[in-house]
Amino acid sequence: MLLHSLLLVLGPMGVHSDWLSITVPHRAYEGDEVTIRCSGEDNSAIKELMYYKNGYQISTYSSASSYVISNARTGDSGQYSCKANRKYLWFLSKNEESKSVWLSVQELFPVPKLTFSPYWPTEGNSVTLSCDTTLASDRSWVSLHYDFSRDHGMLAWEEWWPKFVISSISKDDSGYYWCEAKALSYSVKKQSSKTYISVQRIPVSEASMRTHPPGGQAVEGERLILVCSVAQGTGYITFSWYREDTKENLGSKSQRSQTAELQIPVVQESHAGGYYCTAENSYGTVQSKTVNITVRIPASSPLLNISAPGTLAFIGEVVKLHCEDWRASPPVEYQFYHNDLILGNISAPLGGGASLSFSVAANHSGNYSCKADNGWGPKASEVVTLNVTEAPPKVRLVNGLHRCEGRVEVEQEGRWGTVCDDGWDLKDVAVVCRELGCGAARHTPVALLYPPVAEEALPVLIQVAMCNGTEVTLAECEQVEAFDCGHDEDAGAVCEAS
Repeated sequence: MLLHSLLLVLGPMGVHSDWLSITVPHRAYEGDEVTIRCSGEDNSAIKELMYYKNGYQISTYSSASSYVISNARTGDSGQYSCKANRKYLWFLSKNEESKSVWLSVQELFPVPKLTFSPYWPTEGNSVTLSCDTTLASDRSWVSLHYDFSRDHGMLAWEEWWPKFVISSISKDDSGYYWCEAKALSYSVKKQSSKTYISVQRIPVSEASMRTHPPGGQAVEGERLILVCSVAQGTGYITFSWYREDTKENLGSKSQRSQTAELQIPVVQESHAGGYYCTAENSYGTVQSKTVNITVRIPASSPLLNISAPGTLAFIGEVVKLHCEDWRASPPVEYQFYHNDLILGNISAPLGGGASLSFSVAANHSGNYSCKADNGWGPKASEVVTLNVTEAPPKVRLVNGLHRCEGRVEVEQEGRWGTVCDDGWDLKDVAVVCRELGCGAARHTPVALLYPPVAEEALPVLIQVAMCNGTEVTLAECEQVEAFDCGHDEDAGAVCEAS
């Protein structure tokens, strides 16, 4: 009878009762800390507490305790319940079971999707990668961070901003890309699927070449730059330069640029000629038109020549200065100097040299030089010294007692000869004395008084001299070639000795 009464009090085992209840959050998201609480009418009576998910035991406690999911995931969603073994009487216990409740753990944000723009990227242009996802409306305050990666490693880590810009993409950048969104404070991260980006390459076209200095005008000794360009073309472009006559490859460069330069550091005269360049980026080769290079040669040190033999000139002679820089490119401007004072300018429009002629006086002795200038600065010649003196007399008296007495001999065109005594008088002797710098005329003796007689090889250069006595030189006197004299008629002269 007593046993029957106890069974009525304890009731059926394993039946849901209101004594034990379970509570879960109304709304939970990935990364949340979720607390599931199982409570009885008297928690102190609980001797053992067990939690269940979808009918499977997940945790056991020796007293009333909460079940905590520290970092919830969507997989934690399910039916949760609990069971408790509690003290009933001082020597009896009773099993209680709660009702089942549904816990829903929602996505904090969906798996991101990687998109890119433009859809058909070409080399050299920018491409924008976007990591697209959206936070739950009541978690919009959560901070998301974004990683962008490709098949060879991470590209960038962007805080807050779900976009990454590749400023200049290349063909080699083709490949698989993906992104990852992270809620760091929630320890939630999700990766997009991989997306293949195919970068298009633009073939090279319209090669052209220009020079610095412009117009193909190179200067010997200076630098020349050959600039090769293409109107279109992406990726690594290989530029090559050639001489047109020999097809010699002067050099090549590969770079991510539509323009490249080849430098000739020191131009030589042999660099004159035609040049062209080619460009290729694995889609064929294009060639520029030929550019003709003209090498202009600056003036160097010109050579100055003076027509006077041994740089000795006599007063009254015409002297010619000739200045020439035979290598200088025309036109060339020449300047002539005497003791650093300019004498004159002469232009040589076709190149070559230039000459300046003048009749010299005593003050023309000194240093002479010239300069040549064809646009790259004047260059000076070495200094040449010219001595100007009185011309030596073209008459002499030989075999006398002193230099102012003797047989009269004259010089014509480099030859010496005698003077016939036909018509020879003191007027003629006075001119000879004056030319020799002697004193007054005294006598007109025959030359036979001054032996030995002139050799037969010595010509008679003046047959008849008809001086009026005022001439400076015997050569100025009027002459008559009407007679035929021999050396037995050679004339003599006596002047006062000076």
